[in-house]
Amino acid sequence: MSTADAAQWPLWEVFVRARRGLAHVHAGSLHAPDEVMALRNARDLYTRRGEGISLWVVPATQITASSPDERDPFFDPAADKTYRHPTFFALPEGVEHL
Repeated sequence: MSTADAAQWPLWEVFVRARRGLAHVHAGSLHAPDEVMALRNARDLYTRRGEGISLWVVPATQITASSPDERDPFFDPAADKTYRHPTFFALPEGVEHL
C-alpha cells in the first residue's frame, strides 16, 4: 500500500480499554477503508502485547471537539457549581478508579 492510497482512506481514532472497570483511552489514529479493517488494524497496532480487552474505532470526521482557544467561555458555567466536584463526598474505603 502506498502513502497516497492510505491518504485516500478515512482516518479512524482508536480507543483501548485496558481491563474491566476502566474507561476507554485514546491510543492513536490510523487510516483504513472501513470499520472492519480499522478494528483489525487497531488490534494489530495498539494491542499486540495484550494491552487491551476492548477496542473502539471512530471515524475522525464524527468527532466534535471544543476549541482550546474558547476554553474560558466554554467551561465558565461549570466553575460556579462546586457541588459537582467530589470534594464534598467521603469515598468509601477500597473504592478504586473513581
